[in-house]
This record gives sequence, structure tokens and C-alpha cells, in this order.
Amino acid sequence: MDKLLSISKAAEILGVSDETLRNWEREKKLIPIKTFGGHRRYKESDINKFSGVEEPDKDINKSVAIYGRVSSHDQKQKGDLDRQCQRLSEYCAKQKYKVDNILKDVGSGLSDCRSGLNRLFDLVIDKKINKVVIENKDRLTRFQYKVLVRFFESYGVKIECVEDKECSDEQELTNDIMMLMAVFSGRLYGKRSAKRRKEKKLEKENKEKK
Repeated sequence: MDKLLSISKAAEILGVSDETLRNWEREKKLIPIKTFGGHRRYKESDINKFSGVEEPDKDINKSVAIYGRVSSHDQKQKGDLDRQCQRLSEYCAKQKYKVDNILKDVGSGLSDCRSGLNRLFDLVIDKKINKVVIENKDRLTRFQYKVLVRFFESYGVKIECVEDKECSDEQELTNDIMMLMAVFSGRLYGKRSAKRRKEKKLEKENKEKK
């Protein structure tokens, strides 16, 4: 007998939100079963089929990781990160890839302290995946993308961009310089703000003492 999954469990497996599944239902992409109480239940076989697990394909044995990133918590709250991962999940379903890991980060593309990125490195080093699917290059890193490509390939892992936008060397250099300036400015303003907050706090404490 086919196992039935709740909407939250189905969303977790596919790496999308509950609302995304409701949208897919309205678009007739993935239709659930309705219980007598009106609750949605998804057949495990339908979820596997949608994500490509049971479809015969030359890439079916590939263990794929999806990686999504946005720069700020504001973007995450607006749903940008969920929509990004939704697009990647749909792409992988069409390619009939077996997605075993969905990794997400909120932070700068220049940061090396991203938990999702470091988890991705562990999966690559431990040879637990064969492919990484990203929306475009800057979602993975804002700098030295080719270095990561070579690192991943040394472990037999391919990076696949859904939107592989090519740009000239001049454009790439300009983009890198602009991003470095943006990061530097952000950190500078952050330090100034922290200094002002500290000064205000000391000023308040001094007034209270008087």
C-alpha cells in the first residue's frame, strides 16, 4: 500500500514551502488526495516520481545537492530563498535527478562562514554527491568561481547552473570589483553604526550616573 504523506512532510522532501505545494495543486502539477476532513495527503510514489527518484534515466543514480542563497534576511522573509529552491527543485524534477540534499544560506557570496556552503563542502569531500545544482554562479560564490569548479571536479562532482549566463572578462572583473566595494562599504558602515551605538550607550550610562 502506498504511503501517504502530510503536506509539511511532502514539502520537506521536495525542499519547498507548503504554499508552493498548494500552488502546484492549483496548477495541476502535483495533485494530493483529500481526506474526509479536507486535509491534503500526498502519495509517496507521486512525490518520488515528481522528484525523479523512480524514473529510469542515465542520471537517476546521481546523488544531487541543491544549493540556494540570498544575501539578506529581508530577502528570505520575502520568500526569495524558497522561490529559488522551488525553481531548482522543478528543474531537477524535469531532469529526473535524485535530490538527496537541499542546502540554503542567507549571507554574502564572499563569506566563507556559510553553514550551507560548508555542509556542501563536507558532502563533496565525503563523496556523498555527484552533482550540485545552482541557479547561477553568484549564488555559490561572488569570487573565484572557477576555483570551486576545479575543487569539486577533483572529487568527481559537477556544478550545474540552471542559468549559465556568460559574460566577458571585462564584465566579470567589473562585477568582482563592484561586489568587493559593496562588501567593504557594508562592513565600514556596520562598524560605524556599532561605534555610534556604543557611544550612545556610554553617554546614557554617564547621564544616569549623574
